[in-house]
Amino acid sequence: MMNLPKVQPPWTGSGKRLESMLRKALYDFKMLEGLSKVGVALSGGKDSLCLLYLLKAISGRGIQNLEIHAFHVNGEFSCGSGVNQDYLQGICDQLDVNLIVKESTQKLETLECYSCSRERRRLIFDAAKSVGVETIAFGHHRDDSAQTVLMNLLHKGEFAGNLPNLKMREYGVTIIRPLIYVSENEIRTFAQQYGFARIMCRCPVGQTSMRKQVDTLLSEMEALFPNARENIARSALLYGSDKANTP
Repeated sequence: MMNLPKVQPPWTGSGKRLESMLRKALYDFKMLEGLSKVGVALSGGKDSLCLLYLLKAISGRGIQNLEIHAFHVNGEFSCGSGVNQDYLQGICDQLDVNLIVKESTQKLETLECYSCSRERRRLIFDAAKSVGVETIAFGHHRDDSAQTVLMNLLHKGEFAGNLPNLKMREYGVTIIRPLIYVSENEIRTFAQQYGFARIMCRCPVGQTSMRKQVDTLLSEMEALFPNARENIARSALLYGSDKANTP
């Protein structure tokens, strides 16, 4: 029998803080207003699993009961390629969450981040529409947004981070990012404490991508300015463009 993590309140350690920040983001940006069902883009890594666990934990506790669906993109080079599907299915069964799995077509000889991201989102959006879900939560956190700010600023001359609530009019769905206030280190601590921290990315392109290089640049900046990531991400929420952001 598969040994599955048990992640539910009452929290010990970092769980209370993460739930509080998730609730604050949901409230500040009206992410779940008027919704009875929501989807989660579930790669199986620490970020998306943290998001799934927290949304399930707060459902019916101070907010409406949520019908939650999880969407996983499998494939040789997808962001979820390092996870056992039986493991994900077991977690979703444990949480009473419907899991839909789609297959990526990415191959090594044509692999690059932009086309892979576009395909992955299209598959997730199609899966969402198949069960009547119009709002999909992604596990992008505060540090992801700081990376996006620098990428957009240096590449396009545009000051914009990850938008917490983004209508994808072309696809007829809305993306929300409930972990927008949460740092990656806080998620990592939570995942380690509850036993779902897993090494995920096996993508050969991802290890040398522009996003990875920008993350290294941010680490170098933190040597001089310890709060660099937090301040950059916060400034984007306060002053950033509301245009559609980098995938």
